[in-house]
Amino acid sequence: MLGFRNRSERINAVNRWRVRAGLRSLEGAESRLVLAGGPVGGPRAEADLMADYARGARGYHGPLSVETTSRSTWENISNVIPLLEDADRIKIVSDSLHAERARGYLWRQRPDLAARLVRGGDHRFGEHSLLKPALALLGRRRLRRQKLRAVSPGNPSAARSTGPAR
Repeated sequence: MLGFRNRSERINAVNRWRVRAGLRSLEGAESRLVLAGGPVGGPRAEADLMADYARGARGYHGPLSVETTSRSTWENISNVIPLLEDADRIKIVSDSLHAERARGYLWRQRPDLAARLVRGGDHRFGEHSLLKPALALLGRRRLRRQKLRAVSPGNPSAARSTGPAR
């Protein structure tokens, strides 16, 4: 599950929603919750805030791993790859377009792991119905910028495999 910029020591509404979506995506006791996100907008890592919320407020007691150093979606994926190596199925949970971008990054970095991707529980009809159109617009804009950068002639970042701009 991918974090969202959190400016304070308290988990924000977006990260609380992502934890709930991640928890409803789990199937069975052997499923592991993997939380990714460093201290991008505040003093604590997003993954730590989400882990505390999952354990404390949501009562999750199953397997949980955190990645607390990433500062972008590309790094989220790069840094959790070692945690995904033994997974039979992989679900990337976030808002829909952010998750789609992250799945694309996994395909670029590790196609063998991306072949294990399955649908997560990040979409629920009627949930956040006023917020989703705005997030979709923002996500589409980011995806379009990313695609334009990737195909721009003379773009040095398109030739690198270190990751796209944020």
